[in-house]
Amino acid sequence: MKSAISAATLVALSTTGAFAAGVERSTQSALILFEPGNYVELSYGNVKPSVSGVQQVPAGATSPAGASSGDVLEDYSTLSFGFKMAVNEKVDLALVIDEPIGADTFYRPNTGYLYGGSTLAFGGSQASIDSNAATLLGRYKINENFSVFGGLRALRTGGQVSLFNGYKLDVPKETDYGYVVGVAYEKPEIALRVALTYNSAIKHAFTANESAVNPATGAPIALSTAMPVEIPQSVNLEFQSGVAKDTLVFGSIRYVDWTAFTIDPTIYRASTGMALVDYNSDTITWTLGVGRRFTPNWSGAIFASYEDPMGGFSGNLGPTDGQKSIGVAVTYERDQFEVTLGARYVALGDTTTQAPTSTTPGQGFPPGTTFSSFTDNHAVAVGLKVAFKF
Repeated sequence: MKSAISAATLVALSTTGAFAAGVERSTQSALILFEPGNYVELSYGNVKPSVSGVQQVPAGATSPAGASSGDVLEDYSTLSFGFKMAVNEKVDLALVIDEPIGADTFYRPNTGYLYGGSTLAFGGSQASIDSNAATLLGRYKINENFSVFGGLRALRTGGQVSLFNGYKLDVPKETDYGYVVGVAYEKPEIALRVALTYNSAIKHAFTANESAVNPATGAPIALSTAMPVEIPQSVNLEFQSGVAKDTLVFGSIRYVDWTAFTIDPTIYRASTGMALVDYNSDTITWTLGVGRRFTPNWSGAIFASYEDPMGGFSGNLGPTDGQKSIGVAVTYERDQFEVTLGARYVALGDTTTQAPTSTTPGQGFPPGTTFSSFTDNHAVAVGLKVAFKF
């Protein structure tokens, strides 16, 4: 059963969270604590999104209705490292280093689409978020069936935004802290495990640097200001159970409090009357799969995932809403080494974005105006994990 469990672990760590709601790039799973003995792993994931929309309203002579945005989300890669040590029969420790959130958006210039702008002006719109996290975890086995676990997480986050109208936002990286707590029930004779994990919110107190052009006078504006951002809390319910010889059913339910995540810089708020980034609702992501060992060395897994759409408008810097996906993984295990490959196809939910507004009379569109329609988009994710047991 061990090989099937390894395939399921890849799904949880490398592909399931590769393209989720908001700016999430990791499921923040604590399952490494349940690897037997001492264990180390290195995971790599690559995601190729294909996301484009069509402008619904004219925004000037060079930005007509019907203009295509082109592909607006950049390909990206993620790396994660995990180390787990069995201190004794009761206590396990683990260290996980990963990239839990991120964003890479680029509206290319000269497409006719408003956010693309022109090379003669400011040359497109771009947004990026970068993060690194280190999580130290500990687990205590109360008895053969029950255990509790928890730990501390340090998260370092920063980002930049550059819009077609000359607005710029630079957010230098800030490190802040959160915690993890959880409880698990296991029945080893049937490979049953149910683990409930709570990841606390992490609150960043950023000092943001903004610059813009006054639409009324053409004069430059610059400001350095406090900008609090909350990386949202989440809850994972992860489970697995043997259902037949060498066959394992596994899955997860993940809740994330995305309504708490807002990027609301001062100049942008003053000029538009709205936040740069916010979300309409929280999300729940459901995953269910089957893993099977075919030989002493080879095992595989297949899984499906569904994420609730938030509804309403999506942000122009992240124009996706909900998803359905299917993925596969295969694991080769020999002696102390284990190599797993996984792939996932993600059908992204259709959505619309809101037209830019302005607090200056005659600038922008009325609040609630549909700007673009994003339909029939998708992403492809692949993952590789190499592990060593000792």
